[in-house]
Amino acid sequence: MKSRKKLLALSLILLTFATPNVAAGIQPTAKRYQNCTLLRNRYPGGVAMPGAVNSGGSIRNTPKYSTKLYQANKHLDRDNDRIACEN
Repeated sequence: MKSRKKLLALSLILLTFATPNVAAGIQPTAKRYQNCTLLRNRYPGGVAMPGAVNSGGSIRNTPKYSTKLYQANKHLDRDNDRIACEN
């Protein structure tokens, strides 16, 4: 019984350190890029709000749809079509 309690305690400790953000209730933040070149290195089609439609014609690559990622990089959406750095 005593070893079972020790095993449970050790498991809880390891779980806490293995996933510190989840255990603390902290959500990871989306990365904010300085410019479109840096953003397109990771997301060639840019980033967009779910349901966004490009207002500037056709695009070559499909954007990554993510509310958090778009909000972090909204400053890069020059035409305000809810797609930042579309290509």
